[in-house]
Amino acid sequence: MVDDYFQRSGHDPRGGARMVLKTATFFLWFAASYALLVLWATAWWTAVPLAISLGLSLAGIGFSVMHDGGHRAYSNRPGTNRLAALSLDLVGASSFVWHFKHNVLHHTYTNVVDADDDIEFKPFFRLTSSQPRRWFHRLQFLYWPLLLCFLTTKWILLDDLRDLARGHIAGHRMPRPSASDLLIVAVSKLNYLVWAFAIPLLFVDPLNLLAGYALATSVAGLVLGTVFQLAHAVEDASFFAPEEGAPLSLPWAEHQLATTVDFARANRLLTWYVGGLNHQVEHHLFPRVSHRHYPALAPLVRKVCARRGVPVLDHATFAGALGAHLRHLYRMGCPAVRQGAGDSADLPRSEHRPALTQGQAIG
Repeated sequence: MVDDYFQRSGHDPRGGARMVLKTATFFLWFAASYALLVLWATAWWTAVPLAISLGLSLAGIGFSVMHDGGHRAYSNRPGTNRLAALSLDLVGASSFVWHFKHNVLHHTYTNVVDADDDIEFKPFFRLTSSQPRRWFHRLQFLYWPLLLCFLTTKWILLDDLRDLARGHIAGHRMPRPSASDLLIVAVSKLNYLVWAFAIPLLFVDPLNLLAGYALATSVAGLVLGTVFQLAHAVEDASFFAPEEGAPLSLPWAEHQLATTVDFARANRLLTWYVGGLNHQVEHHLFPRVSHRHYPALAPLVRKVCARRGVPVLDHATFAGALGAHLRHLYRMGCPAVRQGAGDSADLPRSEHRPALTQGQAIG
């Protein structure tokens, strides 16, 4: 059905010229925010909005440029996809590590404990009853925004280097990086230190620099983390904890539908800014299709799923998704939800339904 849509419409499943314009928009946004913050802002009432703007532009580059490039959905040209993916290295993180962590682990083992590193926030968060509970998890529904503020700094300055040194993520061995991969990582981290710290220190005193850096990276981390959490860590989504060596209990597409949630699909501005990642269901079913097509694919996905009796998880509004996330965090922090208790959030929902295979979902 999706193939028929592209054949009938004549649209290119990849991004096309619109993605080039969108990429230019985000990088101009980033450059303008950075230049004005470093060279022009002299009062807090100009520096604060510019630091927030800088953080939003950083998150937007990740959502709308790097993400499509990393999934080879930006262009039909491999080199162009590689350049788009390298935008992550340009802002400080490693596209090499991200590819394995996100494309391989997260998209293969979505919401699978000890396999999907994106749900491993131990010891700070407990997202499933299969994870151990600490006393402070009782308050995680309150402190979650504060911890997400550290997400980008931790990712850039710690996680990438730790994962490369260990050679594995979530118990899965990473491919060995080539010399060129390591060179890109080294240049990326050095470049980050230069534009984030060295250049601003020529124009801004250290205290103001740290304040601006903290605000910009906090905004980027909070926005990036929240979008992911609303797509996978809500009360509707399923989590899985199979025994070692045991296969997942659902076919591939049903697993994606059970663990992934759309939100605020009607909000066109949000959809544009987050690179269609509020259409997370469509992204997980068709990761190599450009995000600009997700709104058109959503009704087709629902039509096929309704025909087969498979639910599609969806929150109509951002507020509704946020409420579902907070309720999930609260419930996972309660003493009553013990490790291994087998609550409904951790049980496969659709074992009784007809299997929906990957080929059927794409076709």
